[in-house]
Amino acid sequence: MKILLCCMMHAYGDPKREKSYEYFNFWHTLVEMGHEVEVFDYMELVRKNDKETMNLALRKKAEDFRPDLAIFSLYTDQFYEKTIDYIRKITKTFCFFHDDTWRVEYSHHWAKYFDFFSSPDPHARLKYDQSTSGTCLHFPFGCNESLFKRDPDAKKEYDVSFVGTWHPWRAWLIERLRKAGVKVYAAGFRWKAGEVSQSDMIDIFNRSRINLNLSNSASWDLRYLTSSPMAFANSVRSHKIGEQLKARLFEVAGCGGFQLSYFVEGLPNCYEIDKEIVIYSDPDDLLNKVRFYLEYNDLRNSIAEAGYRRTLREHTYKQRFEKAFQQMGLANA
Repeated sequence: MKILLCCMMHAYGDPKREKSYEYFNFWHTLVEMGHEVEVFDYMELVRKNDKETMNLALRKKAEDFRPDLAIFSLYTDQFYEKTIDYIRKITKTFCFFHDDTWRVEYSHHWAKYFDFFSSPDPHARLKYDQSTSGTCLHFPFGCNESLFKRDPDAKKEYDVSFVGTWHPWRAWLIERLRKAGVKVYAAGFRWKAGEVSQSDMIDIFNRSRINLNLSNSASWDLRYLTSSPMAFANSVRSHKIGEQLKARLFEVAGCGGFQLSYFVEGLPNCYEIDKEIVIYSDPDDLLNKVRFYLEYNDLRNSIAEAGYRRTLREHTYKQRFEKAFQQMGLANA
């Protein structure tokens, strides 16, 4: 199948940063599946030229390439609605909405311009109004198993680790663990350790006894809110009022790592709680479970193994795309 993938090739469109999530997981997977994939890096064109030039270039690209499907991963306002309408006359269109649990107005606006659009929310189809002409597909994040792999030779170097963007709620939780005597390694944007490459991130997953998956939405824990003016202000200003299934869940499990995560709707449909993944209910429960699972190695390892096998069985991006293409009527394209 000929696929036009409209996405950023670098994280947040910044060529100084590493390749984007879409590159590592969408482009890489689709090519491995045997599809003919052309990438249209819209942020690069906007950066070098302007929005108008980029939209005209996309029209030309679609006319020349004549794809069976155009896949979009939007960012903010880079595209004109009329451009998507034009592409839709040439081929079927599919748009990823990774954050529609909190970018509600944005997602609902753009949904009506595509033939198909995704949501990680299992109940999303009930939330889009009747004016949306496109079809909503449940498409959670997943794992690219050719990149996120278990390393059987990795030695456990970190008791507890977290990889992700710094957030005041995450920082408060981690500092609380550290004050209780737990050694926590944190890396990512704005953390002291700084950002890490994807290969280093995978290495951290493999070398950690416990991998934390921490929420970055607004928190109303009184202890946190009174910990600093920033904590209270961030919670009040935050647009992230709900949780969602994030990619990290599947990436850690795909590396065979033990994972301690916050709860989010839909998680029990992906992993069996306490058998394939462990969740915490509040900061006290997080500390107690960290201490418990650091002590019981066999139980921790058996849960990690079960989560790993479930991921390979049900949560790879190849499986996600195959199901989506069937729903689009493109299974044999």
